[in-house]
Amino acid sequence: MFSPYFIVEKNTRKDVSTVEDPFDSPTYNIPEKPVTFTEGASYSIIILAGLGVAAAAAYAVFKELIFEPKEYKIFNKALKRIQDDSQVRVRIGSPITGYGQESRNRAARQRIPNRIFTDEDGVEHVQINFYIRGPHGAGKVSAEMFKDKVDKQWKYTYLIVETMQPSRSQLILESYMPAPVAA
Repeated sequence: MFSPYFIVEKNTRKDVSTVEDPFDSPTYNIPEKPVTFTEGASYSIIILAGLGVAAAAAYAVFKELIFEPKEYKIFNKALKRIQDDSQVRVRIGSPITGYGQESRNRAARQRIPNRIFTDEDGVEHVQINFYIRGPHGAGKVSAEMFKDKVDKQWKYTYLIVETMQPSRSQLILESYMPAPVAA
C-alpha cells in the first residue's frame, strides 16, 4: 500500500551544468555592443563631455594653486610697498593688512577687484583696488602696474593710498610718467 504522502523522489541531485551563476543575473541585460550607431555616438558624447568637465576643473584648480594670477602678484607687491612706507605706518599703524572688499564674507575679502588690459602700444596693464587696515586706522589703495617691454618687469604707473581713519588724507607713493617719444 502506497500512501501519496510518503513518495520520495529518487533523483534529487541537480545537474551542475543547469545551476545558474548568481553573478550573471545582473548583467544579462547589457548588450555586448551598442544596438545602433546613434546609441554608440551618444555614449561617446556623454563620456567626452564628462572628461571635458573634469579637465576644466583640474585646469582651474591647477591654475589657482600653482600659478599666481597677475592681480595677486600686483596686490602683493603693492601691499609690501605700503607696509614698508613710513608715512602710511605713521597714519594707520603697524602691522598693515590688505584685503579685497569691505565685507564679512571671507570669499569677498579674498577677491581683489582688478582690470587687466593692453594699451595701444601692446603693453599689458593691471589695475587693482583694495583696502588696508592697521591698528590705528584704515584706508583704500588704488594701483596700476604695467609690464615693461625692455626688462619684462612689473612697474608702477601709480600707487595711491587714501586713508579714511583716523583722518582723511591721500598719499601718492608711486607715480610714473613715461618719457616723451622724440619724433
